Amino acid sequence: MDILLLVDLQNDFLPGGTLPVIHGDQVIGVANQLQQHFDTTLATQDWHPPHHSSFAANHPGHQAGEVLELYGIAQMLWPVHCVQETPGAEFAPQLNTRQIQQVFAKGTDPQIDSYSGFFDNGGQRSTGLEEHLRQYAAIRLFVMGLATDYCVQFTVLDALRLGFETVLVTDGCRGVDQSAGDSAAAVTRMNSEGARLMTSDRVLRERLTTS
Repeated sequence: MDILLLVDLQNDFLPGGTLPVIHGDQVIGVANQLQQHFDTTLATQDWHPPHHSSFAANHPGHQAGEVLELYGIAQMLWPVHCVQETPGAEFAPQLNTRQIQQVFAKGTDPQIDSYSGFFDNGGQRSTGLEEHLRQYAAIRLFVMGLATDYCVQFTVLDALRLGFETVLVTDGCRGVDQSAGDSAAAVTRMNSEGARLMTSDRVLRERLTTS
């Protein structure tokens, strides 16, 4: 069974948001097109409490981009983003959400971040995504979204570690690139760990051929 997973297609990660990914809005059309050819679409949603430890504003004297050790884990500090029940945390208005069967919230624990759609950054608390996917006898997970070098990468790597066959939809992702080349390095790593790389056009051609 093929499942499409949309990672964090939320307002704060789009142009005009508090943590915009360059050209992040360009992937919304890819998501909408692909959804038409998948029976099952799932999504992750960054869903932070306002006092989340990853927010630089909650660490006086520190700025976004700095890395602190918090609760024994290295934590990049970010601008305040995707706060629960705020417009920035909502899905992009252009995104077709009617076909999303289930949403998995992440980053809800104020003490620890959650880049992956499966677990927090300490690998302790599950979002429920793994348990949901285990319902199916055999799946192929198609992953796309924001951002390539953070939440997409960590989601794909966890999916592979958990034994799920995983495809990265390359033109359905955009990266932060805090340092030049971060996104390219992330794609290389995901591929080397076992993820198959496909463009959305190739995904559609394959699905139309086999349907």
